[in-house]
Amino acid sequence: MEKRTVELHVAGQSYKVVSTAPEEELTRLAAALDAKVTELAPRGRPSAQVVLLAALAMAHDLEEERERRGALERRTRDLLRRVLMRIDDALEGGEAEA
Repeated sequence: MEKRTVELHVAGQSYKVVSTAPEEELTRLAAALDAKVTELAPRGRPSAQVVLLAALAMAHDLEEERERRGALERRTRDLLRRVLMRIDDALEGGEAEA
């Protein structure tokens, strides 16, 4: 992909970023960060510390979501394994009767 410069706005500041990521994606992510900054510091111009705190909060949320997804995938695999074992048992029982 071709690198291009994208201007993003976070916490009242403009940032020029060079990236191969789609501009729409970067704009969406910057808007999400900006919303988190506003949530943490609703009045006035937020400091760099507030922007950092917002980024850390979003990274924490992402990490928690990944952990939840991993746990759900493990439960799903376990459930599927048990269902397949029951199906195999039922099929083996049916073959013994035939």
